[in-house]
Amino acid sequence: MSGHSKWSTIKRKKGAIDSERSKVFQKLAKELYVAAKSGDANPDNNSALRMVIEKAKAENMPKSNIESAINKAKNKGNDENYESVRYEGYGPGGIAIMIDCLTDNKNRTAGFVRSALTKKGGNLGTDGSVSYLFERKGVLVLEKDYDEDKLMEDILSLDVLDFISEEEGYTIYTDPANFIEVKDSLTNMGYDNFIVSEVTFVPNNYINLDEETSDKVCSLIDTLNDLDDVQNVYHNLEL
Repeated sequence: MSGHSKWSTIKRKKGAIDSERSKVFQKLAKELYVAAKSGDANPDNNSALRMVIEKAKAENMPKSNIESAINKAKNKGNDENYESVRYEGYGPGGIAIMIDCLTDNKNRTAGFVRSALTKKGGNLGTDGSVSYLFERKGVLVLEKDYDEDKLMEDILSLDVLDFISEEEGYTIYTDPANFIEVKDSLTNMGYDNFIVSEVTFVPNNYINLDEETSDKVCSLIDTLNDLDDVQNVYHNLEL
């Protein structure tokens, strides 16, 4: 198992300022609500909901916030409905970008996304124009306070795709279908200090750009992330 993970360059930093964390929690609450509303509100019977809960825990979202979002979905009097929409496009320097949204108004969201891309030097593409450059994987990043040799030995018994040791932590990639099983196994082995824990899209390759163009891409990504309807932004920029 070898390779070089760029996960640490695109994951959110722990300990973000309160306003940023509040924004993250609001987006996670919407994701939890949708997952619980569209299936069983019991995570034991709803793998999609369980995955979002794991993601929320990795972001240090309070348990009360998680339960509140799920209980909101259980309330039959609540008629909020959100639709999943994905936009694909390009940023400065030809960087591939995928934008996943949850919205109650597709026209509004499309306008905001298109405007953000245009103002920041990007452009909206057609469906499938960049999605083939990404692969959906489970991503688990452990704090680097475990013995690397012991960890490698322990995960040999697990169904993982890759293991990468970096300065910031140990990154483990899984097939999305095995994500929960692998995480539960790691936790039972005593590995429970996760920096990142989610199923997401990882680019197959990364693109290097000069500092000025990279800054423009980062500005675009920040602008997209600030949009209320945007849940996740995926890109292939080598930071």
